[in-house]
Amino acid sequence: MDRFDVVIVGAGIAGASLAARLAGRCSVLLLETEDQPGYHTSGRSAAFWQASYGGAAILPLTLASRAPLAAGWPLAEEETGWLRRRGALHLVGAGDETAELVAVLRLADPDWHEVDRARLEAVAPGIAPRFERALAEPSTTDIDTGGLLAACLATVRRRAGRIETRAQLRSARRDGEGWRVETASGSLAAGTIVNAAGAWGDAVARCCGVAPVGLSPRRRTVVQLRLARTALRDLPLLIHEGAEGFYVKGEADNRVWVSPLDETADEPCDAAAHEEDVAIAIDRFERALGWPIEAVERKWAGLRTFSGPGWPAPMVGPDPAHPGFAWAVGLGGWGFQTAPALSAIAAAALLREPLPPLPANGRPADYLFRRS
Repeated sequence: MDRFDVVIVGAGIAGASLAARLAGRCSVLLLETEDQPGYHTSGRSAAFWQASYGGAAILPLTLASRAPLAAGWPLAEEETGWLRRRGALHLVGAGDETAELVAVLRLADPDWHEVDRARLEAVAPGIAPRFERALAEPSTTDIDTGGLLAACLATVRRRAGRIETRAQLRSARRDGEGWRVETASGSLAAGTIVNAAGAWGDAVARCCGVAPVGLSPRRRTVVQLRLARTALRDLPLLIHEGAEGFYVKGEADNRVWVSPLDETADEPCDAAAHEEDVAIAIDRFERALGWPIEAVERKWAGLRTFSGPGWPAPMVGPDPAHPGFAWAVGLGGWGFQTAPALSAIAAAALLREPLPPLPANGRPADYLFRRS
């Protein structure tokens, strides 16, 4: 029977980035239920890095991750990183409260600034009159999420780690100081199990005889529209976070991605876009910009999983109540933009090393697993 120091359940960005940190320092197996890593949430990311996204609770992780992402982490020899400059405009209408956003922007981006109506109209012609101004966040970038995930997986393999797909965890029980693990592809032994299963995190815990934590999967919808206008690829990310929120991201010369920023409670599943959410996304786009739509080309949804009530951030590291069991869950849609920093904290906690420092007065211990 094969034995590994660490078995990580889930090969999305949470599990893959942690495996990349650990491989070469201990024996690592990355288990994935699906035919390919990143099939669910990681494969459906909107693919942008935005320092303000997630607010003050996520900001330290995001800021700490920017330089590694720009340098092509975890491939040290990568000459061009995973980021491409885009910029963002937070749309502001009459009566919109902006104090909290401004406070975060002051920490997130030294070049943030206000954009008046005339400049906003020049960037997004025909934008609805209700948007009187915008708050610019120039540091916002696209992330090559596919490249980053592939780099993490390649690093695992290069450092003698193992990745198994179609290997669903069926059960695990304590066996002395370790675990006897049963998967769809056979039996194995593990010193530590890391639960990086995203929306399925509570189910994986139960399979291991570990108490669940009340993870909260929330569905988010994205629609790709082909428009009767061009020069949209470099459009700044347009976001309205108030009532009837949405974002618009240029995807190609005449295509955009639109999301209604929905957060609908859902069960762990192969999420699909619901027609009513697609309709809401299109309606908000038309009322905000009115750019002629030629076709609805694609629609999809992913599950953004949160750590549960009262916990606004990811949680990683050993479970004090269950020796040999650790967590890397609750990434809430921030997985790619925080991967270098969060995986470093998780790896340090597992290896019992000092936690790495964080900028913006961040405290790495705030992201360690604990039960409410």
